[in-house]
Amino acid sequence: MWTELFVVPPRIGVVFRNARETGPVVLVPLAWAFVTAAHLGSVETYTLFVAHVVMSILLAAFAVTSWREMSEGVLWAWRTVITVGFLVTVAGTVGFRVDSGSTALFSVALYGWIGLPAAGFVYTGRRVREGAWIYFGGAVLCVLGAVGYTLGVATGTEPALAASLALVGVGQTAGIADAVYRY
Repeated sequence: MWTELFVVPPRIGVVFRNARETGPVVLVPLAWAFVTAAHLGSVETYTLFVAHVVMSILLAAFAVTSWREMSEGVLWAWRTVITVGFLVTVAGTVGFRVDSGSTALFSVALYGWIGLPAAGFVYTGRRVREGAWIYFGGAVLCVLGAVGYTLGVATGTEPALAASLALVGVGQTAGIADAVYRY
């Protein structure tokens, strides 16, 4: 299979595997903090573009190196989230290269990264015995964050945008932290 093209020496493989398994517990809150800072005007447009490129590369690498391991059950659902998430991240990246930026492509990326994990949390919550409430809670926080963000955009209220993105970040961080530490 094409994933066999990525052969890593055993010692480096263990380090890479550990980073791949535990890295999201750091990357998820970092990403949402970065998105919130961008919405508050604290991040330059070019920096945000570079972040999208880096995230696209990380998502592709994660999907390729984890493809076989994530082929069934709850992990299959998260493989789907990562694969579709790669596409919505690329859409956001392309949005920076369209004349004057593309609000539609940025929206695809933002709402995609709110909604995809929410769907993954619901799927996961229905299939695990312990901690289901964490996944359902994460999904609820994502939905509340999406609604709050939409209202914040409609009213031009920066605190509502920041608070809504924080809800999403907290919900997704709780879900990924539970998955990393419990499973």
